Amino acid sequence: MTETRTETESQAETRAAPGGAAFGPQLRQCRQAAGLSLRQLAGRVGYDHSYLSQVERGQRPGSADLARRCDGELGTGGQLAEAWTPTKARTGTSAGRPDSLDTAWQQLASAFPSALRTAPSAVLSEGPSALQSLPAARRLPALVSELSAPPTGDRSAHDARQVELSLSIAETLTACARAGEARRWWWAARQLADALGEPRLRSLARSREAISGLAEGCAPAHLLELADEALALALQEPVHPGEVLRARAARARVLAQLGRVVEAHELLPEVLSHANELPSASTGGGPTPYEVHVVEGSVCASLGYWTAGCLMFARALELCPDERLEERALLELAMAECFAGSGQGAAALATALRVLIELPDEWHTTYLYVAAERVLTGVRRCAPALTGLHDLELLVARRGRVGRTVGSESSWGRRRE
Repeated sequence: MTETRTETESQAETRAAPGGAAFGPQLRQCRQAAGLSLRQLAGRVGYDHSYLSQVERGQRPGSADLARRCDGELGTGGQLAEAWTPTKARTGTSAGRPDSLDTAWQQLASAFPSALRTAPSAVLSEGPSALQSLPAARRLPALVSELSAPPTGDRSAHDARQVELSLSIAETLTACARAGEARRWWWAARQLADALGEPRLRSLARSREAISGLAEGCAPAHLLELADEALALALQEPVHPGEVLRARAARARVLAQLGRVVEAHELLPEVLSHANELPSASTGGGPTPYEVHVVEGSVCASLGYWTAGCLMFARALELCPDERLEERALLELAMAECFAGSGQGAAALATALRVLIELPDEWHTTYLYVAAERVLTGVRRCAPALTGLHDLELLVARRGRVGRTVGSESSWGRRRE
């Protein structure tokens, strides 16, 4: 990123620099051990190389965001984030101000002590409706605030809402490239759902984690275990057909990822017929027609039925609310992947370039770039000589900037006004 901060901010960082002395040298040592130059690491994490140089020399304190991204690129397992934490406390930038996400976690643990008391250290050590119309970085504080609100009305409904909010927090952290922190929220959602004992919630928690895990690149064997559990739980309460559909779709997509295509194909008729049996409008918290088409399109695309997948995604796009910019962008990229899969490389490339260029930066997420990478792979396969392919490669390489709230003016914010 280009340094554009004010002189006051720069002076404040310089005064705080002695507190960053431990973090800077450790960052340099880890970078050198990984065999990367300053410019190489800067390009991967989305920071200017001169800024990284100042951090390594102790002239700038760095940030939690920088430490987290470097941990991810250098494979240091949270070592740098841990090294930076004391620095942050010494500089006074957040002294005495508790992290809201960690506070929400503590409140959740206090409300459900029996469910969360056995948290594995590997999980806990990873770090501390209308919301869908907000970018992920702005959505997260709203979710945390809602989860921290005191219970009102029916306690069971409140507890169920806590599970769903925990899932949304996990998905949002993943979208913001904070997969380590997301891991403990995925775990918490499953634990809380199990403690409540409601099959629908238990199935929901596993299905959503499995589907998100496909984008995160989690081990497919683990995701299949989650999907199998989700389907078994959903079938215990067929009164919730939406969860049965979600679980079957998750299982089909994971099987396709594992290369077990025959088994995935066997699930496709069940997914499509189940979707057709759902009410035409969402009732009782079930999936909306838009969400049903997304499920259908995702399963078809994962099995290589590109024309059918594209049709389903197009239907979903027609029904997706205008203000959900990220979801609309994901649907367009899903259609672009289908274009590439069916040999329409030029259409796929044009769609992906338009989405990544026009969508404001604050809406760019991990999920978006994973979808764009799939389009890139498809275009390379069907039309490797296309002019503009290198432009898409450069845009996909910007994934390291996910999580920043930069903002920009574009037709995405104006096209439907």
